[in-house]
Amino acid sequence: MYKNLVIILFIVLTISGCGYTETAPASALPGGFMIIGHRGASAYAPEHTIPSYELAHLLGADYLEIDLQMTNDGHLIAMHDKTVDRTTDGTGAANSFSLEEIKHLDAGSWFNRLHPEYARPEFGNVRIPTLEEIFKHFGTSANYYIETKSPDEYPGMEEKLIELARKYGVFRTEEGKHPGLIVQSFSSKSLIRIHELEPGIPLIQLKKYKGHASLTEKEARMIRQYAAGIGPNFEKIDPDYVQTAHEAGLAVHPYTIDSEQDMKEALEIGVDGAFTNYPNRLAELLGRKSAE
Repeated sequence: MYKNLVIILFIVLTISGCGYTETAPASALPGGFMIIGHRGASAYAPEHTIPSYELAHLLGADYLEIDLQMTNDGHLIAMHDKTVDRTTDGTGAANSFSLEEIKHLDAGSWFNRLHPEYARPEFGNVRIPTLEEIFKHFGTSANYYIETKSPDEYPGMEEKLIELARKYGVFRTEEGKHPGLIVQSFSSKSLIRIHELEPGIPLIQLKKYKGHASLTEKEARMIRQYAAGIGPNFEKIDPDYVQTAHEAGLAVHPYTIDSEQDMKEALEIGVDGAFTNYPNRLAELLGRKSAE
């Protein structure tokens, strides 16, 4: 049976452009519900900035989500979009800028305009952080949940990520009890590359469903060969989806859950963690303490 699964996995990944080489077994995640600060605490501060990550940490997030793009001179930066247009005063693709050019962009004033109820004067001075700056700022006092965005467009992204993670020793928290670093991606090829470089890092296979989410036992078992969990869009999943994932040994971390009703529903169907722009709301629902 196991031999057949390996053969099936190899065929599927080869077809999708992923040459999988079997290494160590996929890492597992510890028990307990994970609150993942979506782009930081992005309801209250400009997404993917140091203030947003600081606030998420303060408001009870167990992990800080960081999306990665890369500058044209090879620096990993925290940004969701491929372009800088939405979240800065610049225009153009992120990878058309050097790091020096990126650092001249205003990454916070847009938030003050769109969210006057949470606006702060200091947001007008924030800049796009590099991954190295984030690691240097928080060290092992925070946990990181990093997504490799469009990795096919950024050759070497995985190697640079692992190089920085090793440099700053963020694989474990200060207490050493939980993974300090989790990596997610829509690209199974990127995840498998991370697994080859550092087998101990728990990986999450992202999924985006347009219609009702469906997960077969076979697909779940194949994902479990290299990943510890699966990350679907919340509004498309149901209890059967979560059960199938769990039976294969996969954690379920849906995105993005902001309303109290959705948070309660997520807990009822048994997910293992969730991305939210309001980590304090989820912390309070779970009975945890968070600062306002």
